[in-house]
Amino acid sequence: MKKYIIAAALVFGTGIVITTSVQSCTSLATLDIGLVVIKRILLGGINKGANIYGNKEAFLQSNLVDKALPKELRDINTTLEKIAPSLVQKEKQYIAEAAVFTVNISKPILENAVNNLSAQDVARIIKGEKGTATLVLKEKTHAQLIQAIAPRVEQELNKYGIVKTINTALSGSNLLGSLLGGNKTSVNSGGLSTLASEQLVNGMFNIVEDYEIENSKSILGALGK
Repeated sequence: MKKYIIAAALVFGTGIVITTSVQSCTSLATLDIGLVVIKRILLGGINKGANIYGNKEAFLQSNLVDKALPKELRDINTTLEKIAPSLVQKEKQYIAEAAVFTVNISKPILENAVNNLSAQDVARIIKGEKGTATLVLKEKTHAQLIQAIAPRVEQELNKYGIVKTINTALSGSNLLGSLLGGNKTSVNSGGLSTLASEQLVNGMFNIVEDYEIENSKSILGALGK
């Protein structure tokens, strides 16, 4: 069933006010206004994420980034907390250092995807639940982002020697096999960098989604959601 927007005024932090008259969601999706609104929100979220990732302290303090920690890496850290608590803090510091170097890689990929949203994407976002815009962006870029930043993350982690240090701390614990699956007896560099890359990518999407939900209330309200 088509929903209607009646004289909905969308006000953004830039001071720009955009007003729409009575029209259906379906027709709105085909208009430039729909794309402008969605782009503004997504690009705002991307900029916020880039600012957090570009600041090591802000990155470490972000609960949205912490929530993105993969289960395998969280399990490793839980084990390390019992053996060498200080090593967990070093690991987090090094991942934060790596995050700074990934911003200039991930941001253009995300921005390009936003600038190339299709009319079908816009229609889906407008009709969808909260966070749909971020979901669409994630579907378009997640795999590409992991592939793009993983080599740089691995380079940074190897530079700090964190993999060797973790292996030394966990040697003889017989816990790595259950944590990482299979019969592995050590953390490999590629495995750790992949987990760290997943955290970086998913953490960015968490920030974008949070920004989307926070700043799309006027749109959602106009749509009766």
